[in-house]
Amino acid sequence: MEPVRVLQIVTIMNRGGLETMLMNYYRQMDRSRIQFDFMVHRAEPGHYDEEIISLGGRIYRMPQIRPGNYRHYFKLLDQFFTEHPEYRIVHSHINENSSFVLRAAKRAGVPCRIAHSHLSDLGLDLKLPFRLYARMAMKDNPNQFFACSSHAGQWLFGKELTAAKRVTVLNNAVHVDSFKYDPEVRRRIRDEWQAGSRLVLGHVGRFNKQKNHTFLLDVFRAVHERRPDSLLVLAGEGVLRKDMEKKATQLGLSDSIRFLGVREDIPELMQGMDLFLFPSLFEGLPVVLVEAQAAGLNCIVSDAITKESDVTGRVQFISLKEPADVWAARIATTSCEHQDTAELLRAGGYDTGTMTRWLADYYLDHAL
Repeated sequence: MEPVRVLQIVTIMNRGGLETMLMNYYRQMDRSRIQFDFMVHRAEPGHYDEEIISLGGRIYRMPQIRPGNYRHYFKLLDQFFTEHPEYRIVHSHINENSSFVLRAAKRAGVPCRIAHSHLSDLGLDLKLPFRLYARMAMKDNPNQFFACSSHAGQWLFGKELTAAKRVTVLNNAVHVDSFKYDPEVRRRIRDEWQAGSRLVLGHVGRFNKQKNHTFLLDVFRAVHERRPDSLLVLAGEGVLRKDMEKKATQLGLSDSIRFLGVREDIPELMQGMDLFLFPSLFEGLPVVLVEAQAAGLNCIVSDAITKESDVTGRVQFISLKEPADVWAARIATTSCEHQDTAELLRAGGYDTGTMTRWLADYYLDHAL
């Protein structure tokens, strides 16, 4: 028998949290029964594209979703589903824009149309009116509703669907075993950073407004005034990276901040950190915060992040209204000791081994 092919709708398969989680599921899925294909919305290759092809997946490229090209984009969607009647499951991860893809899938008679919410806010920008329009257009285009947290589900799908328990919370699971603490890995990573016995604060995330790097650097300056030996490591890329490098220079902290770029070895990097910082302006339930807990780190995060993200009791929430000095004081009193959290994460349903089996059964049940 041919495997059930599930069409995953994403922006681009780079090394973000959502994309890494999808790849964790994909690698562990029995691909003789279920195969993933990907519709992406960027012309440039993604970091995971070659691996997807090697695993038997297909990649279809669509243009970016912009208000000025809606008509052209909708036409391309209709054409795609006409040419690809093999898909019985479409799983869309592009938040409010899922409404457009799933509307075309519905017209084409796709029986299982999953909208998956990964955010809990849109933020303020020039696209906001169009994004609100897309969210309002959701209506009955999906017939299955997933979210990374109950808050993210309510934000995208509304209180009525949430209250009716029609929203399935699919935990942002990680490959727990890959984050197991290893003193030798920690030594190697800290040697790379020339960290020695310094206090190492870490962050992983795209350099965009949502991740709030500018405040993160303010917090680190306040920490550095208390602990001149402290070090900040930042993994990720994005449009604001150069601005943050410039700010680090202006603060006189260039020698104490490591800009690591995109890395494939996030589990190893987290071994070298002492604490994990995450002052985002908004999130759904960030995969990287689950990863940090899997690495046994204590995490200090903004209160804009759902309390559901504290799976292990190692997450502390601070208001973004508090000044950087308050964050620095909390950091100074937080233990840097790593803890084995594997069983806590497995018990909470945050290990991809367990969740892959659940998702596979779900797909097979809904492909009939």
